[in-house]
Amino acid sequence: MSEYQIILSKNAQKLLTKIKDRREQQLILTRLTQLKLEPEKQGKPLLKNLKGYRSIRAIGQRYRIIYQIQEDKVIVLVVAIGIRKQGDQQDIYEITKQIISNLNQEEDDL
Repeated sequence: MSEYQIILSKNAQKLLTKIKDRREQQLILTRLTQLKLEPEKQGKPLLKNLKGYRSIRAIGQRYRIIYQIQEDKVIVLVVAIGIRKQGDQQDIYEITKQIISNLNQEEDDL
């Protein structure tokens, strides 16, 4: 069983630095480290616009880490980290949809 490399996208890094509580940041980093082993068995697969991504909970029910497993490169790419606020524009799933939409747009522009 190989160990996956964890890579935070620029967006995920920005979202992580927005979390001002250092203890919460540390707990999230600890949870990220756990993704190195068998990330496909952790979290849950997402649907619709976020198909191909997975979500795990961190710090109880509050935070979500959205990631994509790249088997061929043995990488876990973390695309977003944030608080679940269902029905809110600042909900981490809404933010992730926007990030992915922007990434797809950039690829189309190439």
